[in-house]
Amino acid sequence: MNEIRILSGIGDKGPACMQLRVNGKTWLLDCGHGPEANAHFDPDWLEGADAVFITHDHIDHIGGAAYAVEAGLPIYATAQTAKALPPAAEVRPLPEQGVVDIEGIGLTTGRNGHALGGIWMHFDIGEGLFYSGDWSEESHWFAFDAPPPAATAILDCSYHLDSIPQRDRFMALDRLIDSLPGQVLLPVPPSGRAGEIALHLVNRFGLDAVILDPECRSALRAALASDGLNPRAQEIAPLLERGDLEDARFLICDTPNADGGAAWGYARAWRESGRLGQDAHVVFTGHMTAHARGICSVPGGYFQRWNVHPPLGDQIKMLRRLKAKRFAPAFCSAPEDYLVEDALGAEVFMHESIPL
Repeated sequence: MNEIRILSGIGDKGPACMQLRVNGKTWLLDCGHGPEANAHFDPDWLEGADAVFITHDHIDHIGGAAYAVEAGLPIYATAQTAKALPPAAEVRPLPEQGVVDIEGIGLTTGRNGHALGGIWMHFDIGEGLFYSGDWSEESHWFAFDAPPPAATAILDCSYHLDSIPQRDRFMALDRLIDSLPGQVLLPVPPSGRAGEIALHLVNRFGLDAVILDPECRSALRAALASDGLNPRAQEIAPLLERGDLEDARFLICDTPNADGGAAWGYARAWRESGRLGQDAHVVFTGHMTAHARGICSVPGGYFQRWNVHPPLGDQIKMLRRLKAKRFAPAFCSAPEDYLVEDALGAEVFMHESIPL
């Protein structure tokens, strides 16, 4: 029997890992670790697996890939996502947009609007299975492709029932940073919202006000050389040709929770020098781990969401576009809340296996 089951990623913003059984094969969709440090990939999830499919290169979707490589499993991913895999990975390339045949099963992929090289997956099984991974339709940086209909969907519901659109997020972020004197550090995933935040700040404050750390420059250089970005993305190209400018007002740096990389270096230096909360500030814009929450618990740390996942309105729109009959609300802490949302128009499933 063909069926789908969520091994991890239901009931919290935890490692993404779905188990698809089809035509006697067992495939894992994503193999994440984190984002919390204690949220590990469980190697037991690989038991009986024949292959792994990865939607994008963020740690909560790819962080357990080393276990799949050690087990000798082939890994299906786009060329961009494959760059984040261990060197020994047996990569089987997927298109960012297109249809491929995987052992007799049609797989349609499309750009997910969330990460460089990131895709959603639609399997031609029964009445269709859609796995969104992470996705966004509001990005001014990444492209998004609409998927075909699917009766069963595993949907990114990271923002739960939050319905605030990106335009309101822009205004709230602008109000916050306008109130902060001195420098502002924005920790980001380089292949995620780094470019879009840079574009927003450059448009408001000019090129000289913004710097990117080397990790972000490298990721954005690859992004600007690829297809599928908004043409406006080229406006930040001059940022990629210069080194760090310590006196720039806005610092866009890896890592997203300031627990490593240049973001951690700046946050630690500012705290130790007494600047944090005075003329230096850290603004987090995505999911915050315990480390980020710790920084926000003292003066100088702030949180202002930047939408990189779908608000409730886009979740509903996706279900209607898919003509979904059933869906799993993934990556949120209270999926049971969707059981009483009449507007969804689809049955909710969570931990059980669903026949396809």
